[in-house]
Amino acid sequence: MRTHIETVPAAKEKSAQRRNPSRLPKQTATRRAKDRSEFAGKVAVVTGGTSGIGAAAARRLAGLGAKVIIIGRRCLEGRRLISEIKSLGGCAAFLRADLNDAEQVRLVVPHALETFGRLDYAFNNAGTSGENRLLVDQTEENFNNVFAVNVKALFLLLQAEVKQMIAQGQGGSIVNAASVSGFVAIPTAGIYAASKHAVLGLTKAAAVEYGKYGIRVNAVSPGAVRTQMLLEAFGNEQALQQMAAVHPLGRIGRPEEIADAIVWLFSDKSSYYTGQSLTLDGGLTALRPSMSSTVSVEHRSAGRRHPRSSDRAIFDQGVLQKFASEASAEPHVLQIARGSTATL
Repeated sequence: MRTHIETVPAAKEKSAQRRNPSRLPKQTATRRAKDRSEFAGKVAVVTGGTSGIGAAAARRLAGLGAKVIIIGRRCLEGRRLISEIKSLGGCAAFLRADLNDAEQVRLVVPHALETFGRLDYAFNNAGTSGENRLLVDQTEENFNNVFAVNVKALFLLLQAEVKQMIAQGQGGSIVNAASVSGFVAIPTAGIYAASKHAVLGLTKAAAVEYGKYGIRVNAVSPGAVRTQMLLEAFGNEQALQQMAAVHPLGRIGRPEEIADAIVWLFSDKSSYYTGQSLTLDGGLTALRPSMSSTVSVEHRSAGRRHPRSSDRAIFDQGVLQKFASEASAEPHVLQIARGSTATL
């Protein structure tokens, strides 16, 4: 099968426009200059990089002087992001690839080498939640699709990234996108949860095997983060606000906050940190389970979808628990808002 890959050439490097240091506290200006010097000229790959957390990470890395290879399926969004980064003096390139296809996964690291000549950082962020159903109603097709992207693609990327970093002989840092679903089971999302448990397993294995080469491998495990995907899943701002109120911080996260954590994991400031998962969930998983914190969901039974007051989604140990109505004996799937499932 012939693989179609579309690329956007990297921008020529420009000298970044610097803020007037006199307008910043001296300590802040010094810290930012040090951060830029650490990342300047380094090369980072970001998969799933055209929106949400991936795009925020790409912007942050480019702003610090790194050369960024952005991987994604949506060419229009990729081009726009590259244009935005270029307009701010950054350096980036876009590779259109579907990581559900192993053949395309294997092109990611070679493309980075062809474009920028090396690899220093990798944020393996691409993933899919798949279809949410009770375990006995799940399909082998859904299992294969979720594990192809969340686990197999990650496995292949890790292999290629580690091999290149070893060959360069200068170490490196890899961050994998896990989830709070990697710590707990989620009703109707067993396949997704299993895939994120696997992400953490691969993260730990790579860390202990390749630490001797100066390669650090960690994961970030976000909870609810404000992205377009999350808004579409919940359907409206009111539902998001209900969800936010359950968090100890009283809000859900921002992509930029996760991006800052990724930058820290890449940086020398985390030089003794490897084989770990950094949980970023606003304190949600620290809460005692509560049956009182709920958001409304819709019930779909026998092909019909309609709201039911008896169906509620419950936050339990930081995960949105979706409970099936005992009133119906027919197969059913609980979904949030417009029938879309929201998986943390």
